Amino acid sequence: MVYLLTAFGHEPVQALDGAEGLELASCQQLDLILLDIHMPQMDGYEVVRRLKEHRDCGEIPIVAVTALAMVGDRERILASGFSGYIAKPIDPETFPMQIQGFLGHAYSTKSPPSRQWQQQEVLARATQSKNGGVVLLVDNIQANIELARVILEPSGYQVVGALSASVGFDLARQTKPVLIISDVHMNQQDGYEFLRMLQADPELSHVPFVFLSSSVTSAREQERALQLGAKMFISRPIEPYTLLEQLKEYIPKKAAEQWQKF
Repeated sequence: MVYLLTAFGHEPVQALDGAEGLELASCQQLDLILLDIHMPQMDGYEVVRRLKEHRDCGEIPIVAVTALAMVGDRERILASGFSGYIAKPIDPETFPMQIQGFLGHAYSTKSPPSRQWQQQEVLARATQSKNGGVVLLVDNIQANIELARVILEPSGYQVVGALSASVGFDLARQTKPVLIISDVHMNQQDGYEFLRMLQADPELSHVPFVFLSSSVTSAREQERALQLGAKMFISRPIEPYTLLEQLKEYIPKKAAEQWQKF
């Protein structure tokens, strides 16, 4: 969650329990509080009650981020003083828009960038100095690309993104990535077709290819991906550090050694 918030320009601060959260809220100027319900010692209901009584925190929107799904949970959450709630596991595609809604700012619904603009922007990124090399991520959801960038770039990699397989293929030929990560279901050409395009190119067929998707869950589909030549099929949502550990196996040795330093 913190990675996704940071990717969209927010400045999150974290607390590990209710008491620490109350202390942070009382000494910092916050625009929004995201609060779990089930916590040790002090649950979310008690925390929100105390926040509402605090003179400096009473007007801050407080949102429950919880896996509760019982009948009546939503009504109890709203009656307890929360401004709303977001169900876990969070969906990276909708979470930024939900957050903007509680902040009261208009969420950007701009049309996807043109193909030419995408190429110019990501090539500019790829020329920046990064010891680990370029990782190409192809996904038709911009939020997923930004999340991958926040996870991978601190480890020394330069993430370039494309919103379609055709743009991704052009960028792969120009940036020579050390790893390619792709979603499965995309407009026009899906991830399987994208993988076939790469395998047919002598300069790109050797690049490790990994699927990262939240829309494919069947074992048959995952087996098909591996048979087509993918090194791994990773299902979202996934913890950032778990993703990093799994990807290390499929990057060149020199790059992996550099990654290990971070």
